[in-house]
Amino acid sequence: MNNIIDQLAQLRLIPMVVIDKAEYAERFGDVLVAGGLPVAEITFRTPGAEQAIRTLAKGGEILVGAGTILTTEQADRAIDAGAEFLVSPGTNPKVVEFAVNRNVPMVPGVITPSEIEFALGLGAAALKFFPAEAMGGVATLKAYAGPYPDARFIPTGGITPELLPRYLQQKNVVACGGSWLAPRELLAAGRFDAIAALIEDARKLLSPPPDVAT
Repeated sequence: MNNIIDQLAQLRLIPMVVIDKAEYAERFGDVLVAGGLPVAEITFRTPGAEQAIRTLAKGGEILVGAGTILTTEQADRAIDAGAEFLVSPGTNPKVVEFAVNRNVPMVPGVITPSEIEFALGLGAAALKFFPAEAMGGVATLKAYAGPYPDARFIPTGGITPELLPRYLQQKNVVACGGSWLAPRELLAAGRFDAIAALIEDARKLLSPPPDVAT
């Protein structure tokens, strides 16, 4: 499971995607690979999400995750479709334990110290710090680095291209989730040219992980 988290740490940025038209998944995958950001978290709350995950995963070039996983049934379907990691907005112990038993990394949402300790105790591979900006952003992550030196976070929520570099400079940040990389309206309209441009711009903002920075 740590291997997947390490891959996310190298990629540094995870497009968070709502796909309404599963038939667009293949073209979207081509854009991700061409743009040098072969990773996506597909929000598991649309009818096309499961098929989109299946399409993106079949080629083996893209690290595909499923987001907004709220139940063990959703987790099971997402994993069977090819999701290699799961993400949820909160920490549901049944879902985390299910994913751990399936040997798939689970990234549950946390905000408070108690939630951090609870999620780590369940065996969470990393923690989704959500909603990041609304809950103190980088300052809060810095505060957690002292008492929780082994906790690894994936901040999401309110992170903009302008804020991204500050988050990625934090040693306890694995990667950031960004919904601006593939807006739902652009995907629904098939505007892959515009999505490619957003990914290209974002790639320029990426820094190497703090422990390998020179």
